[in-house]
Amino acid sequence: MPQANANQHGLASLVHAVAAPNASADSDEDTEGSIVVEERPADPQVKPPPMYKVILLNDHYTPQDFVVHVLMKFFYMDFDKAERLMLLVHTTGSAVIGIYPRDIAETKSEQVNHYAQQNNYPLKSAVEQSDAD
Repeated sequence: MPQANANQHGLASLVHAVAAPNASADSDEDTEGSIVVEERPADPQVKPPPMYKVILLNDHYTPQDFVVHVLMKFFYMDFDKAERLMLLVHTTGSAVIGIYPRDIAETKSEQVNHYAQQNNYPLKSAVEQSDAD
């Protein structure tokens, strides 16, 4: 119980510290312990940024193991997930491999395209605005 008492005294001194700022020492009004509350405007509602899909496009020349490697390297997927997505791209022609804010999506797509080109593969990725905004 002594701990609670100490906290109550600390709160009381805080209340005195923020007592009405317009009250003067020689005022006849009893303002001790009163608190002035200012209403401030509500915080503006911040909308999340629009999201963009990174889409991996199938080609008939890039080896499947290179695609898995790219997904693991640039999208931090484990082997099983990367392999499943690679097969989805292979069978359907394309697949969304990540959804990010615009700058991140564009950077990842450029990294994939540049890395594939450096390794002499035609693998391509594209960026498209996500419908889920």
